Amino acid sequence: MHPPPSMIVFTVLTGLGMGMIAWVGLGLGDWDVTFGWIAGVLALMIGGLGGVASVGHLGRPSRAWRAFTQWRSSWLSREACLMVVAKVTFTLYLGLWLVLGVEFKLLGWVAAALAMATVYATAMIYAQLRTVPMWSGTPTPFMFIVLSLTGGLLATGAIKGVITGETPVLYALAWLVVAGGTVVWWTQQAAGAGRSLDGSTMETATGLGSIGRVKMLEAPHTGSNYLLKEMAYQVGRTRAFQLRKIGAIAGFVLPLVLTLLALGVGGWAMLVALVCHIAGMLALRWLFFAEARHVQALYYGMR
Repeated sequence: MHPPPSMIVFTVLTGLGMGMIAWVGLGLGDWDVTFGWIAGVLALMIGGLGGVASVGHLGRPSRAWRAFTQWRSSWLSREACLMVVAKVTFTLYLGLWLVLGVEFKLLGWVAAALAMATVYATAMIYAQLRTVPMWSGTPTPFMFIVLSLTGGLLATGAIKGVITGETPVLYALAWLVVAGGTVVWWTQQAAGAGRSLDGSTMETATGLGSIGRVKMLEAPHTGSNYLLKEMAYQVGRTRAFQLRKIGAIAGFVLPLVLTLLALGVGGWAMLVALVCHIAGMLALRWLFFAEARHVQALYYGMR
């Protein structure tokens, strides 16, 4: 499918912000007030920037408020509602802790759970689409949650290291390994999730299956159209390979090396690791959208 830049930025930044909310809510900073102010405010700001980016693909952004009205049936609406509730809960938690000095740990845990529920809802927007087997036939929600927690840990860990000198290197290394393994697992599952995963074939797409095997002699259209551009987006093998290599190196290999260096130089190395990780996630998320194969393309002879 055509990769919308606004959705790429939205999913990456929102995942990072929600991951930071989760780790701060779980008490990663050992209740250090300076850490709480910096990490808490940044988490809300990054999540907010992701929310702003999400309206970039709307034809009429002024109607974005309607996303909150269909929570009974729409994962997008549930995501919007959960995001607001998570941020309000987290803000209340920060206010009690940083302003009044009340360490209400249970409220922080609730904020962390709501943040991960938001990421899950984001992933389900795509995982529910049976017309895109690459999303629905793979562990998409699990990958989104793991990547959110990994990015959030790198961000909060870097802040903690710069402020207190205590960097959660072992935790970060473990999560980077788990995240890298999850992406490899998801990619392998996606490689086998062809358009026929849900039973759709060229025969069912054209309605000519009763005659026999369908073979396309000519394209249904003499020129390009909206469906070909949006639902049957083609990615060159070389470009896909290069982006996947960038995603692997920048998203996981360099952060692993830089996190190890943090043992000697502190949180600044992990801060650079975070920047690399975000760059890698942007590349991989572009591929997440661009390589998704919609069953609509079967009508155009694309098996």
